[in-house]
Amino acid sequence: MSPQEYEQTSFPDLDREYRDSEVIERSEPDSVHGRAQALACAFFGPLRKTTSIYPCIGTRVKLREGLIRIPDVSVFSEAPKKNLPDTPPLITIEILSLDDRFIAVRSKLEEYRAWGVPHVWLIDPYLRRLYKCGEGLAEVPSLTLPEFGVELTPADLFE
Repeated sequence: MSPQEYEQTSFPDLDREYRDSEVIERSEPDSVHGRAQALACAFFGPLRKTTSIYPCIGTRVKLREGLIRIPDVSVFSEAPKKNLPDTPPLITIEILSLDDRFIAVRSKLEEYRAWGVPHVWLIDPYLRRLYKCGEGLAEVPSLTLPEFGVELTPADLFE
């Protein structure tokens, strides 16, 4: 499939990612994953009234020609100007699913960093853990956005 064909394709079930002519299936989210995803996005919603940030759930982003990913949550520093954003968001958040392969998730996090995303976060809703991707992947007690004085804690995501 060409990149243009992919960009014009909608899938009948779960959206898929794209890498160099290959369509990549994503893990099927369950209610635990979905709830963490919704709460992470909802956390940023009220900030839209006082800042320029723009949170999105499951939005395709173009990291380069031939590579399109779908972060669970993206937070842009302003509303994307294109339907398929090709500039890095301020934050990408991946949320683990039970059937995710860790090496694939880790690779995706590194792609976001290489693309220039300043804040790359991973949420494990099953073990209730938070991770920040920097020089490596580090477990953290909370996820912070110092530019806006914001802190996302386990209490914000897990009940």
